[in-house]
Amino acid sequence: MYAVLLEKGRSFTNPPGKTNMRKTIQNISCIGAGYVGGPTMTVFAAKCPDVRFVVVDSNPEKIAAWNTDNLPVFEPGLLDIVRKVRGKNLFFSPDIDRAIDEAEMIFLSVNTPTKSYGLGKGMAADLKYVERCARQIAEVSRTDKIIVEKSTLPVRTAESIRDIVSDCGNRVRFRVLSNPEFLAEGTAVRDLLEPDRVLIGGEDGPEGAEAIEELASLYANWVPDERIIRTKLWSSELSKLTANAFLAQRVSSMNAVSAICEATGADVDEVAKAVGMDSRVGPKFLKASVGFGGSCFQKDILNLVYLCRHYGLDEVADYWEQVIRINDYQKRRFAKMVIEKLFNTVAGKKIALLGWAFKKDTNDSRETPAMYVAAELLQDQADLHVYDPRVSEERICEDLRFMETWEGWQGSKSLTEAQIQGGVTVHKDPYEAVDGAHAALVLTEWDEFTGYDWQRIHKSMRKPAFLFDGRNILPGRAMSEIGFRVYQVGKSG
Repeated sequence: MYAVLLEKGRSFTNPPGKTNMRKTIQNISCIGAGYVGGPTMTVFAAKCPDVRFVVVDSNPEKIAAWNTDNLPVFEPGLLDIVRKVRGKNLFFSPDIDRAIDEAEMIFLSVNTPTKSYGLGKGMAADLKYVERCARQIAEVSRTDKIIVEKSTLPVRTAESIRDIVSDCGNRVRFRVLSNPEFLAEGTAVRDLLEPDRVLIGGEDGPEGAEAIEELASLYANWVPDERIIRTKLWSSELSKLTANAFLAQRVSSMNAVSAICEATGADVDEVAKAVGMDSRVGPKFLKASVGFGGSCFQKDILNLVYLCRHYGLDEVADYWEQVIRINDYQKRRFAKMVIEKLFNTVAGKKIALLGWAFKKDTNDSRETPAMYVAAELLQDQADLHVYDPRVSEERICEDLRFMETWEGWQGSKSLTEAQIQGGVTVHKDPYEAVDGAHAALVLTEWDEFTGYDWQRIHKSMRKPAFLFDGRNILPGRAMSEIGFRVYQVGKSG
């Protein structure tokens, strides 16, 4: 599938709708080899064979992994493309200074987590990595550069980057662009090969317009010009936050409806289908579940909330903050349901968690609902047994250690190392995870879960055997006929 999409590339010298264009960018670097930087530069390299791309990162282990077939990022189809371009016009290196010096265009794809300290704690984006990169670019650069924001950043971050690099005193000209990513993990390769749109924001004036066209000419190798949107810098930055806020809003809205469905006896899937067939609404992002996760939705909405409060728009901030509150409520509600259905206690009971990644087809577990559900169950002294086909035991333990600083819900305390070490076992075999369990919780919508021998699983579990489908991917009636006590989000059990 991805090979077919790659073959749809166009000539670099004759992009659609453009004539007499000449390629000016020959060397491009990307700082940050994570879920955005690595895949994005890989597709760029495949579509722009005459341009040299270098991906750098301060983590040498991550760079080493990109130079093997055991990539640090799992995305369907990604490894095949990496193999085609790695060592030809795509390189992964730990030498950041050299990559900066040689580049004409530099993408910033570094992490921008929510601040966990100081002013803006819990809402504002932590821009220390962005600032560090900007200062390093200013110090190292000897030739003119175009700096491209690829990370999701608060509005007017580009202004801060411009101020930092402009004051370096070395007479180098820097132009700053905003080119936010719109990638969904699990479909990132397809999203890059067939984007709905490419958004490029630049500064006012001829130099800003020229920089925009330099980047647009790269995308023009495979993206039709009508899908390349040129905007002001601030519009581009805000568009990314707004897009994620709208998508998260739909998920939280449907999860709020799921609570009503459970109370009234309605079926949330039937409601979602009826609503989604309205052409004004559409069917996407109406799937009720245990809650959304990942690095973008919550972080971007919190950035938006912080921005609104900064400008005194408290009512607008309260509106968007409610999207996050509903998501937290859904995770808490699911954990509470598990405890209540298991006779109001899970102390000492073996509970199998099937899935840890925040969604299928990725090894990313940032802000995964699974770790919050796990924390609640560990507080009730459950014996958790976890299986995920892509997330490593090391990563699962790291996620749970993050919960050591968790403030909890409604008085719940943060986890301790003793709770993590004594209450969590990670398995490589799903059947081992469920063997002898009182309950199985489906927390990621991995396709492989639907193909399991659920009769065998039921026989291996303690009776009565409980099945909590937090992703609504299993046929509830069929599971009940096997003998499970089935509980699904938005459906009466």
